[in-house]
Amino acid sequence: MTKYYAKENLSEIADGDQDFLKILAQTFLDEIPPDLHSMEEAIENENRELAYQFAHKMKPNIEMFGIDALKDITSIEAWSKTSKSKATVLPHLENVLSTLNHVFDELKQDFQL
Repeated sequence: MTKYYAKENLSEIADGDQDFLKILAQTFLDEIPPDLHSMEEAIENENRELAYQFAHKMKPNIEMFGIDALKDITSIEAWSKTSKSKATVLPHLENVLSTLNHVFDELKQDFQL
């Protein structure tokens, strides 16, 4: 079964330390869902600056966890600097939401959180 995040990336960062891996997973689960919700609200309200801030804030974690949502996050950042309609960014938001919700479930399962 394909994972939505790269456990190998985390193992490398944690140097195989299972306790540290669990802390990384818990921190991700504590910080990313509220940021994701805030980014979703910012896009819904067309608050481009706030959408950019949350997308930018999540980017390093998405990269560190090897999550295939970086392109969509970058597209959200780019949208925030344009006057394009909200409709142009919604598919990217949906991809991020779907992917990260899978990651949340996998992390909870993999680390018994």
